Amino acid sequence: MKITEKEFNIQTGEETITEREETSAEKKYREKAETDYATAQAKAEANATAKAALLNKLGITAEEAVLLLS
Repeated sequence: MKITEKEFNIQTGEETITEREETSAEKKYREKAETDYATAQAKAEANATAKAALLNKLGITAEEAVLLLS
């Protein structure tokens, strides 16, 4: 993956843009972050599905559940 870096020198007002390949450490970090994000998304979707199933089983809406718990 290419990484684009942008540097701005405030003394000269010069802007430098460079492209480089990611390092192995950056690649490991990116892949872990992508895996963690996918895991969190899957967990959130599973929780939402379970919540919807429970509300449906109880025959109440989400707003009614909030009222019951308040």
